Amino acid sequence: MTTYTERAQGSAAADFLAEHAQVLSIAFFFFACLVFFSATTDTFMALGNILNVIRQAAPILIVAVAMTFVIITGGIDLSVGSQVALVNAVAAIILAMGYPWPLVVIVMLAFGALVGFLQGWFTAYQGIPAFIVTLAGLSILRGFALYLTQGYSIPIKDAPGFFALGRGELLGLPVPALIAIVIAVLGYVVIRATKYGRQVVAVGSNMEAARRVGMPANWIIASVYLISGVACALAGLLIAARLGSGSSNAAVGFELQVIAAVVLGGTSLMGGRGTILGTILGTLTIAVIGNGLILMHISPFFTQIVTGAIILIAIWLNTRIFTTNFSFGSGRRK
Repeated sequence: MTTYTERAQGSAAADFLAEHAQVLSIAFFFFACLVFFSATTDTFMALGNILNVIRQAAPILIVAVAMTFVIITGGIDLSVGSQVALVNAVAAIILAMGYPWPLVVIVMLAFGALVGFLQGWFTAYQGIPAFIVTLAGLSILRGFALYLTQGYSIPIKDAPGFFALGRGELLGLPVPALIAIVIAVLGYVVIRATKYGRQVVAVGSNMEAARRVGMPANWIIASVYLISGVACALAGLLIAARLGSGSSNAAVGFELQVIAAVVLGGTSLMGGRGTILGTILGTLTIAVIGNGLILMHISPFFTQIVTGAIILIAIWLNTRIFTTNFSFGSGRRK
């Protein structure tokens, strides 16, 4: 016969596995991808290729961390790719005018915060669904980028300090990757250990209940879009620094990769539940798949098919796991 202690330990282990099922599953899938591409290509595990993967994944991870906050509140930001492109283009134009790059970085981050807050204001205070607001933003912001550049790439010259943000290395790691790691750690701490993080989760779980206990629910919703705008601005700057130019065609399909990374990592599209660790693993998985397919000499366009399939499967599993856990929890309460 099992003792009470053994039953308690078994129950605790089962609860842990149920709570972290999606993170564990994406971790398994990520390592399976590493093994598969290592076995099918000769250069995948080469140090140069690994550094290239994490350098290219950095902008996606930065925006994905912010998107995690947005989706936890039950919202979504479809405009992130267009925001990245607009900041990318505007930064290149201003740098081409001869302004110092530290000033440009500060101005662009503030600009991103403004764009994000405007979308958050329409969503939180005007009651327009986030899907509609950010879908409009996707078109408007990309249109502004196209208008400002007339469809041409804007070269950036004589800005070595700025280029170091996208091309430099520190302690053997790419600078963009180090920035992304800092952002990810900050996001993890905020969600797990701050009052603001608890409020974000509470608003996503039950917005009306959050209002009744005195939480500034509207401001919380608006603020996550502000965070998303700042993250997009930072990503746009890193891409411009890495490529040495700005373009209105930057970050096409970026929003798909970001949303796929977040949902694949276990953040619920219904709101109220999410994990930064899962987002990190989801981002790395998307980056590894894209890189591995290219090394296997498979058409890069096929990556879009894989990304779309991953989103569909992840949402399907996300919904099923959420429903199962909810039913299980309801059963326990009876």
